[in-house]
Amino acid sequence: MDNNRALDAEEVAAKLSIAKNTVYELIKRGELKSYKVGRKVRIDPMDLEEYIIKSKNNITLNNNPIINGSEIPDSFIISGQDSILDILANMIENHPQGVKTLRSYNCSFPGLISLYYDKCQVTSVHLYDSETDDYNTGYVKKLVPGIPCVIINLAKRVQGFYVQKGNPKKIKSWVCLERDDVTIINREKGSGTRILLDEMLKKHFIIPTNVKGYYNEKTTHVSVANYVANGLADVGIGSQGPSNNISGIDFIPIKTERYDLVIKKENLDNPIYKLIYDIICSDTYRDNIKNFKGYDFSDIGKVMAET
Repeated sequence: MDNNRALDAEEVAAKLSIAKNTVYELIKRGELKSYKVGRKVRIDPMDLEEYIIKSKNNITLNNNPIINGSEIPDSFIISGQDSILDILANMIENHPQGVKTLRSYNCSFPGLISLYYDKCQVTSVHLYDSETDDYNTGYVKKLVPGIPCVIINLAKRVQGFYVQKGNPKKIKSWVCLERDDVTIINREKGSGTRILLDEMLKKHFIIPTNVKGYYNEKTTHVSVANYVANGLADVGIGSQGPSNNISGIDFIPIKTERYDLVIKKENLDNPIYKLIYDIICSDTYRDNIKNFKGYDFSDIGKVMAET
């Protein structure tokens, strides 16, 4: 591939680990230079490099308002894939003291890396550690090293097996995945679901290459559930929510996971982060998400750990 050729918005989004819409927003605000070929937006690699350098030096935040000694960014990026984050982003943006809020649909592992490199302001995580039988804390320490963070609960979610209606293969446990007559559809590397699977395979002494379909991947819970519903695999792993809206599958609960929000501790004095915490703890936010099935919001807003 020619490293000097112009990039499209999707390619830039992939390089920056942000949503494609965020690229268009950066262009609209004049932070990222671009030009058009016909109706197509193109970005010169040199202009992208210039934007990255400026971002590392925080130049893009210059001239933003200062409140109580803290600089308020003119936009805010929340990383994570769950729909409750879309509701949170919308409430932040529409609050009288809110800011333009953008979404990056990274999964948990790359979300933490983006937080470390300041490519997002907060990220959600649901990363299981079989050695501690705990979620998230150890991964935050490893992937955001040397930077104190606060881990705040958003929900507890039920993870389980998506199986074909009636569960014809009688799939009930992790060891069933090693059977010759069972084919799985997997999630991509870095997702919390993929890491849960890998940790459980290790715990049960199952070699991934012995699992049929292990290297076939989809990037969302919905796409995994649909793949099973269409008879293209016998089982997939994901959260309970999508199973309620897709016919042709049953859901077998296997584990309750912690779905948390990670914020750098140094940012907590900034009013926008306080606003986020207030929204998470508000009755209005709870009312907007209370009907999500497969979620337990009893610990929402609780500080689960500090690193």
